[in-house]
Amino acid sequence: MKLGRNDLCWCGSKRKYKACHMAFDEKINLIVHRNRGITAPMHDIIKTPEQIEGIRHAGEINSMVLDTVSEYVKEGVSTGKLNQVVEERTKELGGICAPLGYEGYTKSVCTSINEVVCHGIPDDNRLLKNGDIINIDCTTIVNGYYGDASRMYMIGEVSEEKRRLVEVTKQCLDEAVNIAKPWTTLGDFGYAINKRATENGYSVVREIGGHGVGLDFHEEPWVPHIGKPNTGMLLVPGMTFTIEPMINMGKPEVFCDAEDNWTIYTDDGKPSAQWEYTLLITETGNEILSR
Repeated sequence: MKLGRNDLCWCGSKRKYKACHMAFDEKINLIVHRNRGITAPMHDIIKTPEQIEGIRHAGEINSMVLDTVSEYVKEGVSTGKLNQVVEERTKELGGICAPLGYEGYTKSVCTSINEVVCHGIPDDNRLLKNGDIINIDCTTIVNGYYGDASRMYMIGEVSEEKRRLVEVTKQCLDEAVNIAKPWTTLGDFGYAINKRATENGYSVVREIGGHGVGLDFHEEPWVPHIGKPNTGMLLVPGMTFTIEPMINMGKPEVFCDAEDNWTIYTDDGKPSAQWEYTLLITETGNEILSR
């Protein structure tokens, strides 16, 4: 339903539309009209100031959990122990581990080692070994709001090939963060991620991307890590989503473990790396809500 100038704004502010988001919507419509490769964000994925504050707090707690588990990531420690640390620290900080029970997932965090791209399941029998690289992906619910981030770790003496993969993957994320700002598009930083990865001889996982987050674990939009400039969804203030490029040392193809229906592996068995932030698009740029 099209709002009239004097109707209450769709954002819930209880202000008249003409004094609240009318100019905002007109700007979106003008940009989309001028470029058919751009899509407009739906109103329901644009967060209110109150929601943003809740998501910000959840993101801070999530980062604190990752800070704590980082102290335990070393040779000889099991991924089951890392799961235990995440559970205990999350509870201590007043949060809930979002992965536990999500669509049947049995653990509280994801631990993805070497050729595991993502969704690795913690195991008391899987000890971290010298030369491993591991991604720890943590999502925390606080007062109904979600914070989400992941970090890479290198165990002991890591090969130069693995070290470079981890470093370039972080560069891909940082470059995307530098580009993401209001009135740009998902395609802008997707293009930059893929360009940086391929220039270094790597490939980008296509089937799995980032996602909207904050009021739920996974929201719109889906965030691809490849793209074309000036295409895809328009970024506007109030959007919250993850950027989490998964970069493979070899080919981009992946597969899901047929037994656990969760663990994603590289098809060629070569290592993969991933870093993830939760981002808020602000009036002037972006804010990292969890890292």
